[in-house]
Amino acid sequence: MPRNDDRKFQAVTAFQRRILNPVMRRIPFQTALETTGRTSGLPRRTPVGGRRVGDSFWLVSEHGERSQYIRNIRANSRVRVRIGGRWHGGTAHVLPDDDAVARLRTLPRSNSAVVRLVGTDLLTVRVDLED
Repeated sequence: MPRNDDRKFQAVTAFQRRILNPVMRRIPFQTALETTGRTSGLPRRTPVGGRRVGDSFWLVSEHGERSQYIRNIRANSRVRVRIGGRWHGGTAHVLPDDDAVARLRTLPRSNSAVVRLVGTDLLTVRVDLED
């Protein structure tokens, strides 16, 4: 029998993949993370919430290692982040030792609340920006 976390993960990812992400990707000022597909080699854009702090962009993945963009980062850490409508290149670092719940307290409240609500395995990511 599937665990509650498995059911939650399946329901949330289905909603995000089919409804939420296609709409959010089209909003020009929505923050987005662009990774390279580990199998296809094609750019993959995911709407994210997070915050720029100096030359870094911080975010928390709600499904940790199960997130496709985390798997893509593990295969190729070169990414781009759209912040305020402008793309920035950078290198992503998955930080399993960071306290993701504490990190969410430093990020935008509305997104952090949703991540805590729907998340099944929180994982911090830092992107070191180049420009």
